[in-house]
Amino acid sequence: MGILGKIFTWWDGATIGTSIYSWRKGKPVGQDDAGNNYYQSVDGKRRWVIYNGANDASRVSPDWHGWLHGTHDGEPESYLPPVRGFKTAPVPNLTGTDSAYRPNGAIEHGGRRARATGDYDAWSPDAS
Repeated sequence: MGILGKIFTWWDGATIGTSIYSWRKGKPVGQDDAGNNYYQSVDGKRRWVIYNGANDASRVSPDWHGWLHGTHDGEPESYLPPVRGFKTAPVPNLTGTDSAYRPNGAIEHGGRRARATGDYDAWSPDAS
């Protein structure tokens, strides 16, 4: 991305203003598995994330989500229980991607849905 893109756009990463603010007024707190960097203001009143890649809130792990919203203080490792074997990695929001859910009647599947099975009776004002 060019310098003009960094100045004026926010959807492909942090703008120059956010980067400068993070450098001058922010204190790095940590980094998650996706490479997102988390910052806190020196007075501790503001918390924010600089995404590694496209800005999408679903890319923030549940552990860091609680920290961002002030539910917890300190890094997630300090207040979370150990990871259990049955837990899976969080899945990002797939809406708008090729991996998004598309039912059988969706246009992407040819726009044809299964025929009605006869279990539906249309309402009629004359029927009682």
